Amino acid sequence: MLLSRLIVILILLCSTASAQTFKKAFKFSTFYVAANGGTSLADRDVYSTSQGVLSYDTVFTPYDYSLTMGIRKIKRFQYEGSTPFKDGTESAYGDAATIGLAPFEYLFEVDYKRQEGVEYFDQQHFVRYVRDKWLTKVEYVNDGFADIEYYEATQRFRLRGKKKLSFNFGGVTRLAEPYGFDPLADWKLENDYIHYTQLAIQEGYSIDIFENEYKNPAGDIVATSSAVWEEVVIPQVLEDYVNKKRNELDNQFQYSVVLGFDYYHYKKDFWLHSWGNFMPYHYDNGGEYSYHNFIGGQWYDYSGGLIFGYKLNKHLGLFVEGKYNKYWNREWYDFKCGINYVIF
Repeated sequence: MLLSRLIVILILLCSTASAQTFKKAFKFSTFYVAANGGTSLADRDVYSTSQGVLSYDTVFTPYDYSLTMGIRKIKRFQYEGSTPFKDGTESAYGDAATIGLAPFEYLFEVDYKRQEGVEYFDQQHFVRYVRDKWLTKVEYVNDGFADIEYYEATQRFRLRGKKKLSFNFGGVTRLAEPYGFDPLADWKLENDYIHYTQLAIQEGYSIDIFENEYKNPAGDIVATSSAVWEEVVIPQVLEDYVNKKRNELDNQFQYSVVLGFDYYHYKKDFWLHSWGNFMPYHYDNGGEYSYHNFIGGQWYDYSGGLIFGYKLNKHLGLFVEGKYNKYWNREWYDFKCGINYVIF
């Protein structure tokens, strides 16, 4: 749905722009479609006994795959090597930087994948425009594996915009579900245990303890032992219930103050690229599901990245790359590091 809206917006923009503007906007951009796959977790046997009789069920995990489609116009940093094709699995940490090498850049990417038996529909879209004294960026992120989804728009002033080290400050508007809301809070006991069986019955599941049959709301048998019921079915029941309750709530606007920096230095044998964003203050609108209610006041949100490479000599080199995000006490990050030694 979102992708179709973005395509419509692009078509409308292009229809009102001149041919020269249209050509300039898409010049040097890359459209890509790719499929990837591989084996996942090994199948797992779950054993149980009933009146001395041993029985077991096998938990099957299907293969992993990803289907990626996107269009991007992001100028490569000098430390980024060129690849003949985009396959959707690249870890381009520099894409997350606040400042790019070109004034106008964008990325629209969707990724439908299955990982460890769970299907996700991930999306990342952004449009960024940077000048010496100001910048603006609009972004949408949906990361199913990290369980985070939000819209973000920022407008900032820049200081030392033409220097290696620059600073920026301004405002950020975010739109997201009311993070902090716990749908299972009403089901928790004083010892933090959960009435999961009663919750499952409320959601339409049924249990026949004499026949050892556990049925879903459609009447299908989903487990024939308490072990499978507790280890396989109940986690799915809880997940479905939480998702249902979260989807019943409207998204919430969040207005924040942001401070940031960017640093970029490159030589053939040494490069350092770093950026950071810090949000120390968030406006409290007094809403029932405001994150202020769940956290008890103000909190800190921040994100950043680091890309470092050093070739000590013609044989030895080392690198560190990564990015980190923490929004509403949710963390998601990627990193890699290593040493290369070339033998002549």
